Amino acid sequence: MTHRPSPLPPSRRAILAGGLGLAALGGPARAAGPAARIASLGGAVTEILYRLGAASRIVVVDTTSIYPAQALREKPNIGYLRALSAEGLLSAGPDLVIAAEGAGPADVLTLVREAGVPVSIVKEPPTPEGVLDKIATVGRLAGLEREAAALAAEVRAQFAGLSEQRARITRPARALVVLSVANGRVMVGGRNSTADGILALAGVENAATGIEGFKPMTDEAIIAAAPDAVVMMQNGAEAPNPETTFAPGTALGQVPAAAKHALVAMDGLYLLGFGPRTPDAARDLIRAIYPDLIRG
Repeated sequence: MTHRPSPLPPSRRAILAGGLGLAALGGPARAAGPAARIASLGGAVTEILYRLGAASRIVVVDTTSIYPAQALREKPNIGYLRALSAEGLLSAGPDLVIAAEGAGPADVLTLVREAGVPVSIVKEPPTPEGVLDKIATVGRLAGLEREAAALAAEVRAQFAGLSEQRARITRPARALVVLSVANGRVMVGGRNSTADGILALAGVENAATGIEGFKPMTDEAIIAAAPDAVVMMQNGAEAPNPETTFAPGTALGQVPAAAKHALVAMDGLYLLGFGPRTPDAARDLIRAIYPDLIRG
């Protein structure tokens, strides 16, 4: 009697590509025109699509899509931008995925592509040019070039006004952008980060240029950095307060900002999202750090 080896069990990739993928491809042929069902992944991507009037075409978002507030109320939520699932994405039936840079894991996006759904990654350099390019890219992917051009023109004018305001700053302040404080570890935004980008737009020097990206900063380095102001995230109802942030005995309690209680709390996506509201966020930061400049 001849022994026949048992067939190997199908891999998860094969199941997805052959099951959900074929289901997607076996449905009605995709029209050559703009996508009708968009998976919007990334806070700025979702914000831009809403501003362009494409909200009705969004079929799923991620947890960073917190603005406008109705996005998470109206749309199914697939979870965190960097911890996506192919099954969750494909079950929403998108015909296009528009994802912010950093979305993943990469193998999940590969599975989605292999299932026949185009995935476009939107780059996110934290600069005015990066914001304008992001608007243009999302508009092109959604087939809304005219609307994107109008939004870009509006945002470009706001950046120009911001530049004029920034030119009035004669003595730049130094600030530390604190992403989180947990178990005594202070996570800050260093050079080439969105924190660095927003400080530059507000005419503020980054006190954490010795660090690349977002990383913990030692107590000694925080004290040596001597920031004039501390900028923190206000995500949720309870905002950080000066008493806790500059508590005696902590590193932050020993910097120049502590003596003045110079703490600025702002919504994380608004401050660091680099979307259409970025000129407004930078202007608010200027008002908070340079109140005399605004009064003048």
